[in-house]
Amino acid sequence: MAGRTPYGNPVPVSDLATKILDPVLRKRAGISIGLVQSWEEIAGPRLASRSRPEKIQWPRRLHEDDPFEPAVLVIACEGMAALHLQHETGEIINRVNAFLGFTAIGRIRIVQKPVTTDKGQPKPTFRPLTAVEQNKLSSTVERIEDDGLRASLERLGATILGERKSKTP
Repeated sequence: MAGRTPYGNPVPVSDLATKILDPVLRKRAGISIGLVQSWEEIAGPRLASRSRPEKIQWPRRLHEDDPFEPAVLVIACEGMAALHLQHETGEIINRVNAFLGFTAIGRIRIVQKPVTTDKGQPKPTFRPLTAVEQNKLSSTVERIEDDGLRASLERLGATILGERKSKTP
């Protein structure tokens, strides 16, 4: 619980952070936090893991009467993903424009630089469950009718139990 509305209802931290960050991103990079958050849906999981939208560069208008010109979307990309991104430029422009709701982007500029925020920290490994723990976990979730939900809860339970030290007599 991060904050409360005037009526006392809790507000998620992400909503508060979005209200703070969105105006800053719009002013400094011309980009909305919604575009950054939806990048995986726009670019696809393969490209999204190796790229990110940096900023939107709008062309300068000398007069108010000047016609509207689409902007340039600057995308940071690393390694070979730049080549894949270059081949899918047209599709990504269409998806970004569909996301924004109008023809805002006319072209893409690719900037090669490191993108991944993963510092090379390996994911934690958990101990395998004992037969007793596995049976207890399976019996706990067996009444859940939805197969996907049951499988997710079983994975969650296995992770929680796998974090704990095994009880050795």
